Amino acid sequence: MYILWVLSTQGPTRFGVLKRHIEGISTKMLTERLRLLEQEEILFRHYEPTVPPQVTYGLTDRGQELIGVLDQLNELAQRWYGLPVCDPDLTPVSEPLVQVG
Repeated sequence: MYILWVLSTQGPTRFGVLKRHIEGISTKMLTERLRLLEQEEILFRHYEPTVPPQVTYGLTDRGQELIGVLDQLNELAQRWYGLPVCDPDLTPVSEPLVQVG
């Protein structure tokens, strides 16, 4: 879920940048998760055959539908852990205060 959160807040993101945003994940695990999400049509993969190759990932329309659910999970986690809950009418925070999933 954190991959989806990063893509929802950062927009289309190159693989290396995405990997830096997700602490502790191996290249192999991130690649497997991204492929799974791509197969489910939750995100898209754009490949540019440059040197070095540029691979960008972003949310599809189907993935965009999940943003509301992610926001609700983040709000619930913030309440459970006694953290301040953000007003949904305000600009969202750049990343969740608690990583879920």
